[in-house]
Amino acid sequence: MTRELTEISPKPLYQQVRERLLLRLIDGNWKAGDVIPSEIQLARELGVSQGTVRKALDEMVRDNILRRKQGRGTFVANSDDAEFVFQFFRLQPDDGDRVLPSSLVLTVTRDRATAATAAKLDIERGTETLRIERIRSLNDRPVISETVILVRALFEDFPKAPEIPNNLYNLYARRWSIRIGRTDERLKAAGASEIEAERLNCAVGTPLLCIERVAHDLSGAPVELRLSNCLTEAFHYAAP
Repeated sequence: MTRELTEISPKPLYQQVRERLLLRLIDGNWKAGDVIPSEIQLARELGVSQGTVRKALDEMVRDNILRRKQGRGTFVANSDDAEFVFQFFRLQPDDGDRVLPSSLVLTVTRDRATAATAAKLDIERGTETLRIERIRSLNDRPVISETVILVRALFEDFPKAPEIPNNLYNLYARRWSIRIGRTDERLKAAGASEIEAERLNCAVGTPLLCIERVAHDLSGAPVELRLSNCLTEAFHYAAP
């Protein structure tokens, strides 16, 4: 088995083990909250050393895919765990503890992918998409005007606006078995448009932090484009 792993990819052995373990999540063999086999069991099964397995698991824990619980073992992370959410939500108050946002969904509409959207989601231009518009608040203050774009074919029977929960990544995992593994973000500054000013109760032209995020599933495929325009007067972006 060690030789097979080595021949599959030029990547380091522990990364090949990590990919094997990720496949079990993608295939649904391990679900959120499940305890996974011990390092010794996995090492024996994959034909590698326990240290190689430990290194792969360490990386998955750092990526918030797995959780270690003292005396209880290693578990598949739940996408509604606070630490999982904070991995992807980094806007925090300048003073005080970090807090999770609340959300008000304004609209859910069908759209067609522009050339720019298609390039980011690795789809054909004109592919049918879902467009979610919402306002996110911290400490009861609207601070984010957000647009979420999804490939409609991946999210059949998407709920209507009043039924959409705050934590979209948890919704993706529970309803369509799509787990977010990583995100790529680009940040820039811009002035608030009329729509953003109305949503965030600020003046047109107010400086905003604009975050463009592409979320990838565990296989690495892009599944969501998110555009977040953020007020930062009393908040900051906390880099990982």
